[in-house]
Amino acid sequence: MLLVLLLLPLVGALLMYPLRRNVPAAKAVAMVTALLEFVLVVVTWVGYSTDAASSGERFQYVFSVPWIPAFGTHLAFGIDGIALVMIALTAFLVPGLMLFAWAEKLPEGRTASGYFALLLATEATLMGVFTATDVFLFYVFFEAMLIPMYFLIGRFGGPNRQYASVKFFLYSLLGGLIMLASLIGLYVTSADQLGAGTFTWSDLQSIAQSTPTSTQIWLFLGFFVAFAIKAPLVPFHTWLPDAGAEAPIVAAVLLVGVLDKVGTFGFLRYCLPLFPQASQVLAPLVLVLAVIGIIYGALLAVGQKDMSRFVAYTSIAHFGFIALGTFAFSSQAFAGATLYMVNHGLSTGMLFVMVGLLVARGGSRLIGDYGGVSKLAPLLAGCLLLAGMSSLALPGTNSFVSEFLVLVGSFPREPVATIVATVGIIFAALYILWFYQQTMQGPVRGNAVIRALEAAGAGGPGAMIDPSVAAKRGSGFPDLTKREIGVLAPLVFVIVVLGFFPGPVLDVINPSVQATISEVGLPDPVPAGGLVGGVR
Repeated sequence: MLLVLLLLPLVGALLMYPLRRNVPAAKAVAMVTALLEFVLVVVTWVGYSTDAASSGERFQYVFSVPWIPAFGTHLAFGIDGIALVMIALTAFLVPGLMLFAWAEKLPEGRTASGYFALLLATEATLMGVFTATDVFLFYVFFEAMLIPMYFLIGRFGGPNRQYASVKFFLYSLLGGLIMLASLIGLYVTSADQLGAGTFTWSDLQSIAQSTPTSTQIWLFLGFFVAFAIKAPLVPFHTWLPDAGAEAPIVAAVLLVGVLDKVGTFGFLRYCLPLFPQASQVLAPLVLVLAVIGIIYGALLAVGQKDMSRFVAYTSIAHFGFIALGTFAFSSQAFAGATLYMVNHGLSTGMLFVMVGLLVARGGSRLIGDYGGVSKLAPLLAGCLLLAGMSSLALPGTNSFVSEFLVLVGSFPREPVATIVATVGIIFAALYILWFYQQTMQGPVRGNAVIRALEAAGAGGPGAMIDPSVAAKRGSGFPDLTKREIGVLAPLVFVIVVLGFFPGPVLDVINPSVQATISEVGLPDPVPAGGLVGGVR
């Protein structure tokens, strides 16, 4: 099944080439491929056994064949609960993003078939990253996923797309090369202890406790830098605002909503289980970076003029919460961090979509070019409000449960870091409400809105515009279309449902969380029957 999940979008991407001159057919094939991938992930979810995971079965849907026997590598795949929720997030987002891009105006000389092919290729590499159980195979997918994203940003992005795409690629490539050095060291270490080098995750984890701490620290740092760049943690974050701002909206959603989660996924899958002593020794440093990121990202978000950069900086703050939960070493915090990865992908994905809808109407990414939009497009304003409330973790939205679990789970072991991080909640309310007030509330204003209304003959400059007249005439700043409602409705539904019923997702996550904390070798500060099992 996992091999099919990997190959299906790749085949769909290859089919785009013969259909490059038939745009409707290319879009239809791409959409069918994405929907079929989602259906297969649902089937995988239904077939995943939480009972087997709870009884100690680390990976399910296991598939492995020798790849390069001389180096002990395998084409090995398998999923635990953490990987399952991430491939589900990816498969859920891609069809909606394709629907969003259905009528998108592309840069001159660019084709829709190429656009959709790169989206499917990105999905295929993400499936490989989350399901690989051979560490070398993981590295191959880790590097391969840079290629389609580089072209999505560099060929279909904004005015500074070349600079942003090269910066993204070089930062990620540098991190990958550092990880490769640690990967070679890990292979040599396994050869010393097992008699033959291996890249198999389970074999490497079996020697983790017996590897000297000094060796673990050096190997940990190589993986950590690569994952911290991808995550992105401060000070490794500087590529994200540029890439997030210049990427086309669909690429920005995949970049910030899913691809960046490979970093935090790597912490949970590789750094903690394979280097448990090093993780404990270096955890204080990571926690400092996490708390700095929470405050730093929030403060810089308030000062942004560009909407896409605003969303990118809010994500830096959110990744700080995920890192805090990961290195607090408690089952509650681990579960909260994993759930946060999913919920952040949903809330930030919806925020980026809303930014794209505003830009499609007004032609500008500047926050100051919009104002009073709720009077012209109340449905659009309502969806933006929900996305914002989810981003600031309002109770009743999906992010609240994950953020609450991170803070409650982190406090018993890291009270100071948790208290400082809690300040970020206040800042989140400030920057989200400020953004919403600037763009949606007050009188109809802003160059983008005024130009759109004047072009449609709906009114004159400034206060002379009558919102009711603009609405009746179907102004140049219309409310959501049926296609746009189709894009947003699934996101709204999942955000609300997970806000009240996170239990099914936590049930999948919890066994893998318990296995991870056992592999780290620290006692769980959460008492038996704690919040993780009780949250429904």
